Amino acid sequence: MRKALGVVDVVFAPSPLPEAARRAQALGFAHIDVPCDWQGDLALPVGDRMAHPSPRPHCSCPAPPEAEGMWERAVRAYRRTPGVRMEPWPGSIVGSVTAVKAMLDEVPGLRLLVDTGHVANWGEDPAELLPWADHVQLRQAARGVPQALEGDVDFAALFRRLDAMDYGGLLSVEYFDLPDMGWGLDDPVAHATALAEQLRPLLGACA
Repeated sequence: MRKALGVVDVVFAPSPLPEAARRAQALGFAHIDVPCDWQGDLALPVGDRMAHPSPRPHCSCPAPPEAEGMWERAVRAYRRTPGVRMEPWPGSIVGSVTAVKAMLDEVPGLRLLVDTGHVANWGEDPAELLPWADHVQLRQAARGVPQALEGDVDFAALFRRLDAMDYGGLLSVEYFDLPDMGWGLDDPVAHATALAEQLRPLLGACA
């Protein structure tokens, strides 16, 4: 399993991306995830590229919100977008493990960005989705609690599962202050740094 721990640029918002990368490097992160259209040099390697709201080839993209007809539109979009990684979240068309698996059945070859916080927030175990993951975003959360430092995600068990799978994808810490989505947080950088300090020894314990 890859043991390098990266971070998502939104942790450092509203800092410009070059500044965010420098701050992430100073905190010991190995890569930074960026918007899909970013071009330019950064202090850290780019991990993943994030597309929103529409899927882009070989990028990760949040699943669309629940709305009439949205499932069918998403299926068509995913089928015509090579290499896209779908990110499930609460309130999206794939806000449960059952719904995610149904979408995977509809779109052969579709891969996932699994956000541990989103899955824990809707009340299930993110480990159930790891077999389809090419990127795992790491955040502690609990049912009804989108971000925390103590919660329901068993990171030791999650890393053991990834290690047993010989997982070769990305690992990125993500916290965010997005009050318009109901996900406000006073200090995402402090939360991301604290979680990274908890996770690094667990990663080191994997074979």
